[in-house]
Amino acid sequence: MVEEIKEGDYVLLYLDDRRSYMVKVESGKVFHTHKGFINVGDLIGKSFGAHLRSSMGTEFIALKPSIRDQIFKTTRGTQILYPKDVALIILFGNIMPGSRVVEAGTGTGALTMALASYVKPSGRVYSYEIRSEFLGIARKNLERAGVMDYVELKNKDITQGIDETNVDAVVLDMATPWLIVSHAYKALKGSGAFISFSPTIDQSVKTVEELKANNFVNIETIECLVRRIRAEKGKTRPETLMIGHTGYITFARKTIIE
Repeated sequence: MVEEIKEGDYVLLYLDDRRSYMVKVESGKVFHTHKGFINVGDLIGKSFGAHLRSSMGTEFIALKPSIRDQIFKTTRGTQILYPKDVALIILFGNIMPGSRVVEAGTGTGALTMALASYVKPSGRVYSYEIRSEFLGIARKNLERAGVMDYVELKNKDITQGIDETNVDAVVLDMATPWLIVSHAYKALKGSGAFISFSPTIDQSVKTVEELKANNFVNIETIECLVRRIRAEKGKTRPETLMIGHTGYITFARKTIIE
């Protein structure tokens, strides 16, 4: 089935592997680039994946934005998690349609939109953030990604406790995750997942010690490194630059002591 571009949709105007632009499709809208301007309204009724040319004759492709695109093209006010880390959080956290997930801190909503994309249509993300100015940015990013209906933004300090109970996962991207471990234990259902992302190993060590002291099991800390390969006949080799260390991810599961 062909999916047509509609008024109000977002498209990724792809030029090459280094240059692409997230644009909202509106009648009469003109988008200017260094390769000429594009009449964005002309995309209405065309299929995602369609080719179009700028005023200078340069070819662009109108792609449907993926979750990865949405994350990288967010309005930023904080450092965002890379897709390589987000993917592991989703997989190890067993996050799926219908999951109820507590998250902190929201930042500008990059991880939030990924979580919401997986829990919909019947799940929910409860996202805690102490800085109200970030929540306004996050709301706009989540609305643009079309997932705001599956998120509850909370301007609260999660170190003071978690309102929700019987949740499937608690996901943390904050400076002091070990302070949340006891609150996470109370909020999680049996066998629920605890996940925290920390830039330094000292943060991870403190978190692991708290997890051990609070009846969590299956505890592990990992680091994910990604190296792209230049795949070209007769010239295939690893690229010179790579995404190396971004942080350590600690995973654990809640056990019930009777």
